Amino acid sequence: MARRLTLLDDDEFAAVCARIDAGSTDRGDLRAATKHTLALLQRKAPGTSVEVRVPPFAAAQVIEGQHHTRGNPPAVVETDPQTWIALARGRMSWVDAKVKASGERSDLSALLPLTDV
Repeated sequence: MARRLTLLDDDEFAAVCARIDAGSTDRGDLRAATKHTLALLQRKAPGTSVEVRVPPFAAAQVIEGQHHTRGNPPAVVETDPQTWIALARGRMSWVDAKVKASGERSDLSALLPLTDV
């Protein structure tokens, strides 16, 4: 089971986003932004029926529904960190994103964006 992720403070997240917007592909910034935005998603849509995977940095279980304890959850969403961060920030639409999504409730478009930073 994916563990709870912690949020960055607002100033720290804004600084990370500014570096990403400036073209930085620093692994630490990508990791921090990925974990922060997944934590925002966990707060917005708590649950365990959809697993959102952003390898290699993190995964989060979200959205109420069927609970699972072993193996793959009923729905899985997977994408790369750059795409996830762009989706979470409203810089890319769900339709335009390269995302692997399967199972019920795997369309996260109604939950995005998660931040306006």
